[in-house]
Amino acid sequence: MLIKNEDSEKLMGDLKSYNHYVDKALNRQKIKVREKLAFALKTIFRIREAAVLVVVIIIGLILTLSSPYFLTIENLKAIAIGLSTDAIMAVGMTILLVSGGFDLSIGSVLAFGGAISALFLGKNFNMWISIIIALAVAAIIGLINGTIVTKIGVNPLITTLGMMSIARGATLVVAQGYPLAEIPLEFTVFGQGEIFGLPVPMLIMLLIVIIGEVMLRRSRFLRQAYYIGSNERAARLSGIHVDKVKMFSYVITATLAVIAGLISTSRLAAAFPQAGIGAELRVISACVIGGASLAGGEGSVLGSLLGVVLLAIVNNGLILKNVSIYWQGIVSGLILILAVTLDILSRRRRVR
Repeated sequence: MLIKNEDSEKLMGDLKSYNHYVDKALNRQKIKVREKLAFALKTIFRIREAAVLVVVIIIGLILTLSSPYFLTIENLKAIAIGLSTDAIMAVGMTILLVSGGFDLSIGSVLAFGGAISALFLGKNFNMWISIIIALAVAAIIGLINGTIVTKIGVNPLITTLGMMSIARGATLVVAQGYPLAEIPLEFTVFGQGEIFGLPVPMLIMLLIVIIGEVMLRRSRFLRQAYYIGSNERAARLSGIHVDKVKMFSYVITATLAVIAGLISTSRLAAAFPQAGIGAELRVISACVIGGASLAGGEGSVLGSLLGVVLLAIVNNGLILKNVSIYWQGIVSGLILILAVTLDILSRRRRVR
């Protein structure tokens, strides 16, 4: 049966209309998918920890594809051991940054704590007594920093910069400029031992990070640091013991720096007076990358850990690519400047 021309034209018109309708529906569906994807990406990158994790994964994939040595058990263990001391110090630094302060003396305190423990171990003191003495010295240093900042009102920059010089000088006096290497074998377990195939420094670091994350997010006392960092005057008026929280933050930061120093001394089986040089900049960089703000009131221990991991795998990548070790300082400095710049720009955008 033949179709008339009029019917044929009508059929073709209906088909065109149908195709146009289908195309519009598909385009709307594509737009919705793109909008959902864009929204998901924006949500991810609003959460600093998620954004840093994505960057870590991307860099890890690039290094995995470009070097056969990156994704090996030996290399991953080396990275974990290497970043453990910075991650431990980052816990204390995060608490300080959240409360509106910072500490430039942690690298020197690390070296001083290691030297003190090595000095007493060399005099045949009990290992645990030597560790307790080093931790007590750390608490005193933190208490001095906190008292000067809170009670006298000296700027944290000047206070901790002065303490950095004092602690480094005291380390040189204790060690007489030479490594202290009379370390008993049982002490080296903290830096060289393994439990179920996992390095002890990494396990200590994970324990401290978990405790720090839970305490900063859940404990009533440390959560006050967010209010202090956001608006110290308002925090005082609301009844928060600002000085007490700040002093505790400096004490815990110095204590964690000495714990990092004990691990470093244990790992190297010697206390080096030059240990910890530049650690303060690496740790502050990692914390800022992970979401902590130099203006206070923001940050998380988990984010700081991811920042430490990011810097560690970047430095590891430079080593695997046979880039001179001297470039690591340049790269770390550039990352710090970039992180602070992005932090300032994001704060300005939120204000607008």
